Amino acid sequence: MLKITTLTDKESITFKLEGRLAGPWVQELERCWMSTVGMRKRHPFSVDLSAVTYVDSDGKALLKKFHKEGAKLVASGCLTNCLVREISQDVRSGERTK
Repeated sequence: MLKITTLTDKESITFKLEGRLAGPWVQELERCWMSTVGMRKRHPFSVDLSAVTYVDSDGKALLKKFHKEGAKLVASGCLTNCLVREISQDVRSGERTK
């Protein structure tokens, strides 16, 4: 299960994720992303991964896509810090997303 909270204001958009970013929840996050960020591309956006407990390969690919599109990935703890570091390195090195 994944809880997605969208926090918006005049300045920015933040997706706060809690739980497992896996299976059908990856597609749900992408739908939320497209409907929210797609309409407000000029604003900075971020994804708060602080309360994420697991990310499958599709979830990781989606986070890479978000990062390539300018999203700031916010992390705390070993799991999410390692994930954000890996995604940042992959994007910098030019690895393609799904």
